[in-house]
Amino acid sequence: MLDLLRDYGLFFLMGQYPNGPLGGIAMTILISACALALAFPLGVLMGVCQVSPCRWVRVPVSTLVYLLRATPLLMIIFWIYFLLPLWLGGTPDQFSTVLISLAVFEAAYISVIMQCGIKGLPRGQMETARALGFPYWQAMALVVLPQALKNMLPSLVGEFVSIIKLTSLGYVVGLSESTFVAEQVNAQTITMPAEVYAVLGLSYFVMCFGMTRFSYWLERRMSTNRMVGDA
Repeated sequence: MLDLLRDYGLFFLMGQYPNGPLGGIAMTILISACALALAFPLGVLMGVCQVSPCRWVRVPVSTLVYLLRATPLLMIIFWIYFLLPLWLGGTPDQFSTVLISLAVFEAAYISVIMQCGIKGLPRGQMETARALGFPYWQAMALVVLPQALKNMLPSLVGEFVSIIKLTSLGYVVGLSESTFVAEQVNAQTITMPAEVYAVLGLSYFVMCFGMTRFSYWLERRMSTNRMVGDA
């Protein structure tokens, strides 16, 4: 394995960059961060819509969330990569395909976290804000959302771990992420599949374990702060 890391370690880390496109672990982290950055505001908006008192807002968004959560990510990737060109023309690149798919897919799950965060707050928060004269959407934005977002931070970190693992599906459209690079290395070495995929598994373990421990630390810290505040 040491020989493999010496010969292909940089390729595992960054793909062909700077002599070619970025890939490997760097691509996995990049597309995960970009997907979370897009999914977060969309998920928050969808979560707020799901608790809206307006039925014409709540029902369509809730239906869309249920459909997205019931659809495999792989199917969404295929729809965007093969069907969108038929409707809009052109061919999306691999990065955009996987990015949009991850963002839409994860937004549905973040919306559920957001919905639970809002419903977990005391009902008096919204009622007090409305009694002070705030319109519903202003009370939601200024009073309810800041508290709900604070409570959902550990779960949001957990979703980032999920995104990191889901990036491996970019392999099916040729995105040069960690799994795709590992397959390229395996095709070149031929006789070292166990070592290649051991390095791949170790890479995912390090990324996901680090984020999971950060989530646990953040949750404990927030619990401690709440206990101090209550005291």
